[in-house]
Amino acid sequence: MPLSVSPSHDPAWLRRWTALLVGAVLLWPLVVWTEFNPLTLADARSLASTWHFVRDFAPPRHDAEFLAMLARETWRTVAIATAGLTLAWLIAVPLALMASTRLSTSALGTPMARGPQALRQAARWLLVVLRSIPELVWALVFVRVVGLGPTAGVLAIAIAYGGMLGKVYAEILDSSDATPTLALLRNGSGRLQALFFGALPQCAPELTSYTLYRWECAIRSSVVLGFVGAGGLGQQLDTATKMFAGAEVGAILLVFVALVALSDRLSAWLRREIA
Repeated sequence: MPLSVSPSHDPAWLRRWTALLVGAVLLWPLVVWTEFNPLTLADARSLASTWHFVRDFAPPRHDAEFLAMLARETWRTVAIATAGLTLAWLIAVPLALMASTRLSTSALGTPMARGPQALRQAARWLLVVLRSIPELVWALVFVRVVGLGPTAGVLAIAIAYGGMLGKVYAEILDSSDATPTLALLRNGSGRLQALFFGALPQCAPELTSYTLYRWECAIRSSVVLGFVGAGGLGQQLDTATKMFAGAEVGAILLVFVALVALSDRLSAWLRREIA
């Protein structure tokens, strides 16, 4: 027989409803301040213009000339994301090793020496600076330095994602079990030996999963960067949107869904292989 529990029989219902009401009261000024009005979406003119644009998504444009262009720009988008993330990885790994305390031989002493502590703090601040500025801002800067094209997108992703990867890599290493790395360091092993034989066997699946997640994010970011002239599918989406070409927008969006699904499957496969 199914059991029914009325709110009056839940000993925590008063605390939960109180927390919900307090949260709503605290969030309400933020909603008013941002002038958020969901009723705008239900406006008749907004609904009519949205429906007029969205109904053109189907069927997506699929003639040979457009598909050839779509394949070329898809490859360029993947190349921008991959090259940007590769450069970001090259920035992130040394900074993460400097910022992490798990692999530090100086951390074996108490207290930690001032020199290594200052170097570690400098690496952490550099990671903060790199990830604080959005990749869109970096792209606008590099477009003015190197001109329109994929180079600006690659550099923007490399710098912004280098900061993100470095921070998370350091946190993953620091949250791993300290026993293997400490045993190696105390017995005379170097940082790289402690990394390869102590930390990586524990952290490799998590590091791989996060790196692939960032590759997926880099693909999405390359689309946004295309709106400021970094090339790829984003630039084509910007052009199609401005021309109200719904069939082209629908085809481009389908490619994005396919790319994200592909990265998800790749991530799952690599985690299985590494585990």
